[in-house]
Amino acid sequence: MAEEAQPKQTLRSISPGAEEILGRYFPVLDHGFVALVDYMGTDEDISRAARVSYGFGTRTRSQTRGLIRYLRRHKHTTPSEMVELKFHCSMPIFVARQWIRHRTANVNEMSGRYSLMPMLFYQPSAEQMQGQSEGNHQGRAGAPLDADLRAEAFRRWHEQRDSAVATYEWLNAHEVAREIARIDLPLSTYTQWYWKIDLHNLLHFLTLRVDTHAQWEIQEYGRVMAGMLKRVAPLSYEAWIDYDVCGARLSRMEMDVLRALVHPAGDGIAARPGELSRADMEGKGLARREVDEMLATLVHTEVPDFELDIARAKPAAYFEEKAAAAVPASAPAPSEG
Repeated sequence: MAEEAQPKQTLRSISPGAEEILGRYFPVLDHGFVALVDYMGTDEDISRAARVSYGFGTRTRSQTRGLIRYLRRHKHTTPSEMVELKFHCSMPIFVARQWIRHRTANVNEMSGRYSLMPMLFYQPSAEQMQGQSEGNHQGRAGAPLDADLRAEAFRRWHEQRDSAVATYEWLNAHEVAREIARIDLPLSTYTQWYWKIDLHNLLHFLTLRVDTHAQWEIQEYGRVMAGMLKRVAPLSYEAWIDYDVCGARLSRMEMDVLRALVHPAGDGIAARPGELSRADMEGKGLARREVDEMLATLVHTEVPDFELDIARAKPAAYFEEKAAAAVPASAPAPSEG
C-alpha cells in the first residue's frame, strides 16, 4: 500500500492559536455562527511591512510588540493592511444590513434567487425584549418588557412568520420564480456570507460593533470575531484593546478641561487643587452632552477579554444539517382541477 503523502511544511507565517480554531464554527444568537476559515499574516507580517525588511526571526517579540503599539498609538495603519482574515458567517438579515455598511470587505452572500432560503428566524431572548430607550433614540431601555406584553409580541411574531413560511412554500411549490417568492420574507430570516477583510478595517469594524452603543445582536458577532482576532494577531489585539476599546479620543475643548485640572510640573504631572464644575466645562465650549460623554470616558471600566470558549465550537456539518432541515420542500404542487 502506498504511503500516505505527508503535508509539506508551509513557509507562511502562522499563528498557532489561529490554527487551532480554523474551520470551527462558533454559535451566535439562536441560529447564527462565525467561523474563521482562513487568514493571511500575523503580527510579524505587520512588523516586517512597517520596516520593509525580509526574512523571519529578525526581531524579538518585545520589539515587535513595541512597534505594533507605536503604530496603533500614532494611527499608522498601512502595515496592518498586510494581514487578512476570512470569515464564514450566518446572521439575521437585519444584522447583515448593519454589517454591510462597512464597505471595506470582500463579500459573497447567499442568494435567494438561486437557493431556497432556510426557514430560520431570529427571536430575541426574554432579556433582550426591551422597551425603547428615552435617552437613546436607537437603543433599548435596559430592562425586559412586562411578561404579558412580551408574550403577545412573540405570539404576533409567530403568527406573521408562519404566514410568511406558508406563502414562501406555496409560491415555490407552484414554481413561482425564487427571486419573487423570497421578497416578503421578514428581516429576521437568516442569511450567510463569506466575508474577507484586512486587519486595519477589521479593527475599525470591531471598534464600532463591540461598543455598548451598537445593537446587542451585532455586538454578539463582534465579540466572537474579536476572540478570533486575538488568536491571529495577539499583539495587535492587545494594542487595539488599549488604544481603541479602552482608550478615548478627546476634542480641543476636552483637552482644555484636562489642562485646567492637570499641568506639567518638572519631570512629572501635578494636579491643580480644586475641581471644575459643569458650568466651567461648558464655559470652555463643551455642550452639555459633550460634558456627559467626557466624564463617562474618565470613569474606570473593566478591560474586556474576548477569549473564545473553544468548547462551544461545532463542526460545519452541524449548521449545514440545521439549515437543510429548515429548507422548504421544492417539489411542484399537484395540478389542480
